[in-house]
Amino acid sequence: MEFDWAFAWSVLPELLRASQATIFITVAAFACASVGGLAVLALRSSRRRIVAVPTAWIVDFIRSTPLLLQVFFVYYILPGYGLTLGPVQAGIATLAVHYSCYMSEAYRSALAAVPHGQWEAAQALGLKRMQVLRKVIWPQMCPVVVPVGGSLMIYMFKDTPVLAAVTVREVLQTASRIGADNFRYLEPVTIVGVLFLAMSLLAAWATRRLERRFAFAARKP
Repeated sequence: MEFDWAFAWSVLPELLRASQATIFITVAAFACASVGGLAVLALRSSRRRIVAVPTAWIVDFIRSTPLLLQVFFVYYILPGYGLTLGPVQAGIATLAVHYSCYMSEAYRSALAAVPHGQWEAAQALGLKRMQVLRKVIWPQMCPVVVPVGGSLMIYMFKDTPVLAAVTVREVLQTASRIGADNFRYLEPVTIVGVLFLAMSLLAAWATRRLERRFAFAARKP
């Protein structure tokens, strides 16, 4: 089968529109996962074992089970218990919860990389806990968190085709439908591959820029 450039150009606008849904889901889920990761870290670091231990078990369970299984659970099983979500909402919620567990580990590693003496020195200067976190600890955590967070966002972006299993009309499902309707899969699937590659490279470039920026800010006196 030869690549039909005319057919490829004709389906490109529809695939670009579908890619907007993929980008929206990724950005929304990553924003939720970034906040959720902090919440998971706070719960897992609690001095109360009744909070910390179950949180650690839940994190390990979520990280050890397939994302597709979790999507099925949220979309098909939770409605039986009174929680009904649309396909896009279920996809965002599942990705956010799944990647919150990984973001919490990124935060935990970054926090461990900050010398404990930084806390003591900041408190000795009379700074309150939130001031210590915002002005001293967080700027030193960012150079560690940013590259890991950027990588997780790229992984999340590449995981969005899983949501086609719950009828989310993302870019790969759109390509599959176009292929089925026209009995030509080469062009739409190739375009989707190029789109994923281009957007992943763009996200990786932006991550490196942010990493250098935060690293430079952390070195400033």
